Amino acid sequence: MSTPIIARPKGYYFEVKAGKRYLWCACGRSANQPFCDGSHAGTEFKPVLFEAKQDEDVLFCGCKHTGTAPFCDGAHNNLPGAYGYDDPDSDANRAVRAVPHGEDAHVALDGTCYVFATARARLTRQGTFGWCRIVGPDKGAIYQSQFYAELTSGASPVIGADGRHTILFVTEGEGEVEISGRRFAFGPRTGAYVKPGEAFRVHAARSVKFFVSTGPALDALAFLDTMPDNFDAAHPNRLAEIDPSQRHAMAERYFQMLVTKEHGSTLITQFIGNIPLSKAEPHKHLYEEVLIFLGGAGVVWTENTKTTVGAGDVLFLPRKQTHSVQCTVEGGFDVVGVICPGDNPSINY
Repeated sequence: MSTPIIARPKGYYFEVKAGKRYLWCACGRSANQPFCDGSHAGTEFKPVLFEAKQDEDVLFCGCKHTGTAPFCDGAHNNLPGAYGYDDPDSDANRAVRAVPHGEDAHVALDGTCYVFATARARLTRQGTFGWCRIVGPDKGAIYQSQFYAELTSGASPVIGADGRHTILFVTEGEGEVEISGRRFAFGPRTGAYVKPGEAFRVHAARSVKFFVSTGPALDALAFLDTMPDNFDAAHPNRLAEIDPSQRHAMAERYFQMLVTKEHGSTLITQFIGNIPLSKAEPHKHLYEEVLIFLGGAGVVWTENTKTTVGAGDVLFLPRKQTHSVQCTVEGGFDVVGVICPGDNPSINY
């Protein structure tokens, strides 16, 4: 089949209306992008019909190479020259206001976007277990919450999330995570999934630091008296470990999916990625995103502000927030992301 014309690399943001029918241009020739105007006549291409079942925001594919027509699937990121980079030393970027880190863990950027420094967090202590909330409804989150926790020895309390999907990510330490009676051994940089209605407890072989994400958003974790015996064996594999063979290229960057639908998570998704020495072009997502920064150092940019980030910092990005992440060191910047609702971190506009 002939190769379609790239109308534009990134997707087209559009607000569709329930019951309305849309004909998406597949050939790339239409002058009415992203919709068909009949320019495919005489070619092998045919438009794709989409009928909206509800009012919603969508991204129609602009590069015409998507595997999920008519919608963007991130394929544009790997087209030659399509992934955009930005010059941090341009006149416009030099004028962006730098927001310094202070004594407080919270560093406010544009809108409800912010960076949270776990190194300055005030933890609530319960014996050898300490925790705090990073992201929640009071900070502008709608679709997910995130908590940071440390366990120096022994076992954490039994923790529930009031019927939410729950994802863990261990940054340091070794031990076992017990999920509704089943135990799974983990090491550093391991993800884990807990289904709605289940509960978990962390057992530390040595000091453990980990993050807990829930979807939808939650004000506070619940601490239970006993561990429920309701593990859902329909999805017995609950750990997600780093596997270089599972990496997906995204220009010079790459990511690997961790917790996905294969683990039983139908709402919230976790991935790990690497950002090379560069600054991405400003862009937006339709999903809400939380990024945990691991090794490396860099800068987070929004429309009018920027701030430095390093290992242990967390970035909250509301939907449709213009942003860019820059790596400022050789060797790249590792990040763990949690997106909700969604299952593909490469979709942007």
